[in-house]
Amino acid sequence: MRDDAQQTTAATTTENTEGAPPLIPRPETLRTRPGRLALGPEAGVQAPDGVAELVRDYLGLTGSGPGIELTLRDDQSLGDEGYRLVIDEDGARGTAATLTGLGWAVQTLRQLWRDGGLPLVEIEDRPRYRWRGSHLDVARHWFPLSFLRRYVDLMALYKLNTLHLHLTDDQGWRFEVARYPLLTEIGAHRTGTPVGHARDGRNNSVPHGGFYTQGELRELVAHAAARGVRIMPEIDAPGHMQAAISAYPWLGNDPERQLPVRIEWGISRHVLNARERTVEFVTDVLDELVDVFPFEYVHIGGDEVPTHEWVASAEARERAAAEGLAGPERLLGWWSGRLADHLAKRGRRVGVWDELIEEGVPEGAAVFAWQNVERVALAERSGLDLVAAPEEHTYLNYAESEGPDEPLAIGAGLPLEKVYGYRPPATALGVQAQLWSEYLPTTALAEWQAFPRLGAVAEIGWSAEPRDLADFRRRLAGHLPLLDALGVHYRPPSAP
Repeated sequence: MRDDAQQTTAATTTENTEGAPPLIPRPETLRTRPGRLALGPEAGVQAPDGVAELVRDYLGLTGSGPGIELTLRDDQSLGDEGYRLVIDEDGARGTAATLTGLGWAVQTLRQLWRDGGLPLVEIEDRPRYRWRGSHLDVARHWFPLSFLRRYVDLMALYKLNTLHLHLTDDQGWRFEVARYPLLTEIGAHRTGTPVGHARDGRNNSVPHGGFYTQGELRELVAHAAARGVRIMPEIDAPGHMQAAISAYPWLGNDPERQLPVRIEWGISRHVLNARERTVEFVTDVLDELVDVFPFEYVHIGGDEVPTHEWVASAEARERAAAEGLAGPERLLGWWSGRLADHLAKRGRRVGVWDELIEEGVPEGAAVFAWQNVERVALAERSGLDLVAAPEEHTYLNYAESEGPDEPLAIGAGLPLEKVYGYRPPATALGVQAQLWSEYLPTTALAEWQAFPRLGAVAEIGWSAEPRDLADFRRRLAGHLPLLDALGVHYRPPSAP
């Protein structure tokens, strides 16, 4: 359970509401007054290393004169991510207890900056939840590293602090593993992709593939850390593993069968077997993974695991009996426990999808409750560390409407107001948006589905109650020119 001290319940104070700058997420307190601070290129930046570079990059300030001063101050009231920012005629001054807090002050400056100047404001700000995430699936469709860096930078704009990177699935393996090179030589490439909706049953024969080297991912980790974003990698097991089984057939329950990397969307019935060597394979992969990603959490999946092959396998039945399980159907919990125990020895905790609630959540794990709000409530009642990610409110790969102009998506009916209206439990670690990529073959489509709804998720995670949809829409209208300037391919908001 999360510490109540990690959540603020103070209401926002905003003076001069109609003229207030369009900040997303809404700060805890915001006071404005008439006037503007003009800063030319000669203006200087005084700030700790790293923070100063971000300000210069975002605002284009290259001088050494008076301008922006950001300093660390021992102020426990701001917590790990809070900050204070005062902009008046003499300059902009920000304070925080941590570099992360100063980084969020920089993102506020980034949103306030217009035409070489800043409005006169006083802001005190801190987040409501400590986990504010965005999941990105790069397994169904591989995206270039440049887009991942860009996506991190856009997350930081909204003070989202966790990228959940879904690196493996039935349709592609994207993480380079030195010990098992066939994972990327074979598992990273498929021979085709569904055409139209998956239910149509049509595929093309256009090869699709790609993966990230460990060096590239270390670069991404550093890029994200400089912007206050940590990256949680996901290696999904024991289901969603057909790409791995295609590379190493001995991982499957029929080792003599050569499976292809899956072309179709949906859930493969082919899962990892329960042999000790197969467990060692996954722990070997995780050992290389944690050497690349320093974040405390590693997501090990556990979702949508068909048990047909285990039930039919004498080896799986024997393993279940040897482990004292009621039957091979219970091997999911055994698998997750083994992986969690191994990662604990490396000083890591695991994330799991909510199917593990019934199977047994490993000690110290965070449960990502995705199936619906009832599963969120179940995780809360069970006293589990919870990241709220219910499909009906946070799956941004769903289209906003069923209108004819919407791009092809897995489903429809997730308008901006439904995203904004979600209220996670007060006891949750936080909230996370999901962007599954089955129907997102291009980066432009990924941005179209994510923005501006990702800003609504960010406000859910950052801003204290009460929240007001009309006020959010007003601020969003003023914020869209910034997305235009950044070249974001966003979906224009529908009229209320």
